[in-house]
Amino acid sequence: MTRSPYELSTPPEVLARLHPRLSTYFGPIPSGHVGRGEGVFDVVGTPRRWLWPLLAVFARDAVMFPVWERDVPFTVENLPARVRRGRAGREARPAVRAHRTFRFRTGSRTMVDAITAEPDGLVDHLGRHGRVSARLRAEVDADGPDAGALRLVSTRVTFRALGREVRLPALIAPRVTLMERFDDEADVQRVSLVLSAPVLGTLYRYEGAFRYEIAPDTGRG
Repeated sequence: MTRSPYELSTPPEVLARLHPRLSTYFGPIPSGHVGRGEGVFDVVGTPRRWLWPLLAVFARDAVMFPVWERDVPFTVENLPARVRRGRAGREARPAVRAHRTFRFRTGSRTMVDAITAEPDGLVDHLGRHGRVSARLRAEVDADGPDAGALRLVSTRVTFRALGREVRLPALIAPRVTLMERFDDEADVQRVSLVLSAPVLGTLYRYEGAFRYEIAPDTGRG
């Protein structure tokens, strides 16, 4: 992969404002290498237990999990890939496939997603089968408390079933907000994700910190 999906889908002037240490995370992963990170999430999930039966459905496809835990160790592995989209899956898009493994008290669970560069922008395909997708708008502030951080905000959510994609109306569609920033003082990358919905508010979230590097892929990932 000579250019990452972020580079293919985001205006260069936006990426130029990124903190230099984030360029490694959002840049290309060389062939034969893998991006690896390890850290701790301060919180994962939701304390609203009435949502857990719904989250259990999404857990079957490794999207999110029916939990509410603090101080959760985790690892992340990013691998360059190509994801087949379009009619009959004939179109292969440049992608970064991520596996985030959470070490919950009840055992380890892995969240899977793939970020692709689509004709209409950056898209996150969630789960092992990518049945839920979110189109993302990338933003990087030049000034202020979040200067240099990458903020990804969903602008469209679709479900794929029977070979067709169905777009959720804006009035009911959940909204994903992901923030990645680098903390120079602590020398860690900080991440925060919030999934919210109109009227209901926050449905799911995680936030924490980790250290990340690009390393040769030994085949263990």
